[in-house]
Amino acid sequence: MSWKGELLHVHIAARASAPMCALAEARLVPGVGIEGDRYATRTGTYSDRHNVNREVTLIEFETLEALARDHGIELAPHEHRRNLTTRGVPLNHLVGRYFKVGECVLRGERLNVPCLYLEDLLGKKVFKPLINRSGLNCRIEKGGTIRPGMALEPC
Repeated sequence: MSWKGELLHVHIAARASAPMCALAEARLVPGVGIEGDRYATRTGTYSDRHNVNREVTLIEFETLEALARDHGIELAPHEHRRNLTTRGVPLNHLVGRYFKVGECVLRGERLNVPCLYLEDLLGKKVFKPLINRSGLNCRIEKGGTIRPGMALEPC
């Protein structure tokens, strides 16, 4: 599988339901997550079910474009509640695969499932349109610092 994508946005939230904050750079820590994020500090909605297989969540910018084009739903990168927004990355095909974000290495663990909580939080009907397009949950295999503009590519 040959592809090369780009990291467009990095977001974290300090606690459950808190607004997502854009970062100019972030540190990925294996076994923990993104420094400062609600799941790394165990203050997220699903923190009581911590799992290293969802230390970082990704979503395709193409999904946001499709929501606007096909459903008339504008969803900004800080609204989707995923940590990393990518372009040109086939996330649905990366389950069980290793890939790089800069020098960091992630392993795609499972597709993210949309939840009604997001609809309630945003007041936008995104649940059905995001089925099979809600992103990818990943494990951090090799940590380090990431920044928007970095390349994503298979290992």
